Amino acid sequence: MGIAMSKVFAALFGSKEVRMLILGLDNAGKTTILYRLQADEIEQTVPTIGFNMETLQYKNIKFQVWDLGGQTSIRPYWRCYYPNTDAIIYVVDSADIDRLDIAKQELHAMLEEEELKDSILLVFANKQDQKGALNAAQISEAMGLSDIRNRQWSIKETTATQDASLVTLIAVKLLGSVAIPRGAATNVLRCSSLWQCCRGSCSR
Repeated sequence: MGIAMSKVFAALFGSKEVRMLILGLDNAGKTTILYRLQADEIEQTVPTIGFNMETLQYKNIKFQVWDLGGQTSIRPYWRCYYPNTDAIIYVVDSADIDRLDIAKQELHAMLEEEELKDSILLVFANKQDQKGALNAAQISEAMGLSDIRNRQWSIKETTATQDASLVTLIAVKLLGSVAIPRGAATNVLRCSSLWQCCRGSCSR
């Protein structure tokens, strides 16, 4: 299990802006988690071809949360969003046993990036409601999390379609004790192409 993180995440509380990336393979549940964070609601989702971004304002803190598509052709573009990232939420489909090794390879390759060396890692062992889903300890072993060095990390079991507490969970992990309330001001960006996002020209 990772180092206890609440105090470390609480250190981010003084920041004016917290930048988070939601990463993982396609169909892991990343966009559902983003909707939970944005509105604490379940919406029908389609595979993210490109990227979604939500900006949530709470008091003097702005949360900028990027949900990046996880398809093979899109993963190379993740690095466009690495600079200035405070935290990574890496979502794993706990029931997709056949692709755990790919998820592991992508995670560890990402953590080698210099621009992410100071980013905190939160792994979601998602889809715990699915038959055959591995628990957090099994996902941790399969993903080689114990091999991670010089980084604060944690893993949590989640079911994004059912867990109404995802907003609070993420907020507590990132800020120690601050929860993002319902009705927080949000700004939604939708990106129509990979290159548009890399150029920073997403449309509202």
